[in-house]
Amino acid sequence: MATLPQWRRLVFFEKEPVRLPGEDEQLLSLPPGLTVCDSGRGSLLFGDMTGQIWFLPRSLQLTSFQAYKLRVTHLHQLKQHSILVSVGEDEDGINPVVKVWNLEKRDGSTPLCTRIFPAIPGNKPTVVSCITVHENLNFMAIGFTDGSVVLTKGDITRDRHSKTQILQEGNDPITGMAFRQSGKTTHLFVVTTGSVRSYDLTQKDYPYTDLDNHGCGLRCSTLSDPSQDLQFVVARNDCVYLYQPDERGPCFAFEGQKLIVHWYRGYLIIVSRDRSEFAVRAGNDNMPERQTLTLYDLGNKLIAFSCILADVVDVLTEWGSLYVLTRDGFLHALHEKDTQTKLEMLFKKNLFVLAISLAKSQHLDSDGLSEISRQYGDHLYSKGDHDGAIQQYIRTIGKLEPSYVIRKFLDAQRIHNLTAYLQALHLQSLANADHTTLLLNCYTKLKDSARLEEFVKASEGEVHFDVEIAIKVLRQAGYHSHALYLAEKHAHHEWYLKIQLEDIKNFNEALRYIGRLPFAQAESNIKCYGKTLMHHVPNETTQLLNSLCTDFPQPTEGNKCNPEEFIPIFANNPCELKIFLEHMTRVQNDSPQGVYDTLLELRLQNWAHERDPQVKKQLHDDAISLLKSGRFKNVFDKALVLCQMHNFQNGVLYLYEQGKLFQQIMHYHMQNDQYQEVIQACERYGEQESCLWEQALSYFARKEEDCKEHIATVLGHIESRNLMPPLLVVQTLAHNSTATLSVIREYLINKMQKLSQKTEEDEKTVRQYREDTARIRKEIQELRTSPKIFQKTKCSICSSGLELPSVHFLCGHSFHQHCFESYAESDSECPTCSPENHKVLDMIQAQEEKKDLYEHFQHQMKCSSDGFSVIADYFGRGVFNKLTLITDTPAGKVSTSKDAGLQRELLINTKRYA
Repeated sequence: MATLPQWRRLVFFEKEPVRLPGEDEQLLSLPPGLTVCDSGRGSLLFGDMTGQIWFLPRSLQLTSFQAYKLRVTHLHQLKQHSILVSVGEDEDGINPVVKVWNLEKRDGSTPLCTRIFPAIPGNKPTVVSCITVHENLNFMAIGFTDGSVVLTKGDITRDRHSKTQILQEGNDPITGMAFRQSGKTTHLFVVTTGSVRSYDLTQKDYPYTDLDNHGCGLRCSTLSDPSQDLQFVVARNDCVYLYQPDERGPCFAFEGQKLIVHWYRGYLIIVSRDRSEFAVRAGNDNMPERQTLTLYDLGNKLIAFSCILADVVDVLTEWGSLYVLTRDGFLHALHEKDTQTKLEMLFKKNLFVLAISLAKSQHLDSDGLSEISRQYGDHLYSKGDHDGAIQQYIRTIGKLEPSYVIRKFLDAQRIHNLTAYLQALHLQSLANADHTTLLLNCYTKLKDSARLEEFVKASEGEVHFDVEIAIKVLRQAGYHSHALYLAEKHAHHEWYLKIQLEDIKNFNEALRYIGRLPFAQAESNIKCYGKTLMHHVPNETTQLLNSLCTDFPQPTEGNKCNPEEFIPIFANNPCELKIFLEHMTRVQNDSPQGVYDTLLELRLQNWAHERDPQVKKQLHDDAISLLKSGRFKNVFDKALVLCQMHNFQNGVLYLYEQGKLFQQIMHYHMQNDQYQEVIQACERYGEQESCLWEQALSYFARKEEDCKEHIATVLGHIESRNLMPPLLVVQTLAHNSTATLSVIREYLINKMQKLSQKTEEDEKTVRQYREDTARIRKEIQELRTSPKIFQKTKCSICSSGLELPSVHFLCGHSFHQHCFESYAESDSECPTCSPENHKVLDMIQAQEEKKDLYEHFQHQMKCSSDGFSVIADYFGRGVFNKLTLITDTPAGKVSTSKDAGLQRELLINTKRYA
């Protein structure tokens, strides 16, 4: 029960008398004898003792019409329809008549009366005490002083479409009724002087519920609006009671004798007898009765207005204001102040709780509510109530700049209040990175581990902060487990690994975490942190890398890591690198070339530094096996450089052979004075590059040692292949002091014999050419001076007998004319002799061109001041054969003057026979 002394008295209304428009503004005075009032549809309505109904529109131009012959006792104006229901008397006695008026239609000078029927419950006439009509025009209830209630269902404006029945009978007079519509359910509240009851009009037989065994006086009940859930209000002298259709609700201890009760925009209007009335009226019965008009705001628990009036007839609501009719015929208007004015009144009195409640009931927007909460918070803060202030500031979140609040509580060192505000800020997802940082710092300073853990371990839908910022702050504050939880939960893998590796130093857990990640993220993170992991857990890291490149559980088809990209991770772990690379070459035949290149380099390094002969031999075989795997065809130069860098000679020779660099092979053997290998190289590759024998001869000729056996072998091959002229052979061997004539005696004898044989063959050929020349000259002479007899009987093309017409040539060939025309390329050439003649002509032309080229070259050399540029130009045009050069000495070897001379000799010989 709410007691009255707890409620604030305020003045939210302004009272003034209603005045007529005009310059003099006289008070509006209504006709005397007014007994009943109502309002709606833009007018105030009054009924008087003469049977007239008066209309007062907003223009205050009073009009009336005669509704009854005697008097008007009740009026009910519908709010949503221009329908007026009245009760009055046309005859003396108890003969109440109900009339329904359509105010939009006229019957002459009066509104159209659509229905008239007597208000009699049964056969015994009785006085009507109250009447109410449902806004849908389907229900009308009439209460009588004998306790009866008559319900009319159907169209109340027509007789034939409605049905009337007695709803209730009793002894206590009916003092009030009201319809309540909730959805499709209609209830009728009925109150007598001794009970309160509700009827369910949507069910058959209209069942009822007795709500209370106490009633109220006439005009002391009303129906609230939706702000109070459409409750039925019953005002008794001790309290005001509110009822739902099925039970009694709250009550309010408003004492005093209640005379009139109304409801207006959330306000309960009560007209009660003034408590001092009896003392004032003592001994003066003619003095008007003083009454108190009070407006209660039940939702905000305040008295919005109160004043003393004399003899109140009724209180009406229209045009957005309240109008009080007093017995003297005057109207008093109560105008409600605007919301801002009411709030300012509350602010001045520091009634911020009431201001907030009022603002909500007036449906003030969120900006207005936020401003009230800010002012309330400032007020509490100034009084030192920091706990209360922070609660008000929390209500301003989203409207008030957070820095306004944060600065206040930073200065005051009220960390727990600041924490509460920051928590609320995060719950509404309005916190930025700085707010998150500040909140976590507050938790850590307060050492509030429970709150911190609750904040960090919020469910996915409850995260209202920047996770990355939170991880940074927690890590900096040393709350590594909380930071790890956030990083893992929200998939911030980089932060998780940073904390594990840099702060906790739990390398195995970091490695296991990477192994659980999706393929793409596992790949990126192992590239980022692979070196650190390799340094501390090399074996486990190598296994993970093997898995990523081959059989990682999550990669899609064709989506495996490139092992070449992981090689830098093993920069300081050659043993693990070797294991990794050998694993890749063993299980993945299509490994990138970089894998094989690195493996070769690694094996060569191990071979070069190994001291154990057996292990060194195994490493040697492994390197050779890798070279012979066929994986270096496209990177021949790179493999060769690697072998040369590590002085892996067998590998160098193998690559020379694969690259057909036979002269380099020769040069290698010559550098190392490997005589037999020089001969073997010439025998193996001499067919492909014959100049090797010439180089070998020059090489042995330079040796001061006894190389007769090798020289003889070389000379045998030179002789058999006729690779060098004898004079050049003699000149070459003249440099060798140990090579006597006996070394080349056999060679020279064989060579001279062949030369003699060749000379004889050439002389024989010369004689043959001379004889042929003489014969040809003789034939030419005969052709010039003697007639030619053609005795051929067959065609030289088709071999058939010659027939005219035919074609004959001086060479002796004859043809059918049609055969000649078909096969001859020219009319003046013999088709049979033409191919041979063309060959001869081509040879002659070639000789002439060579002659011209030589002569032109000689001319340029004589005329040019720079003969070298002329020769270079001819070399560039490919006139001369290309000069074959020998590569430089491999790294680690120093050339002697003897070797340099050998290279120059080879260059001279190569140029001489180019």
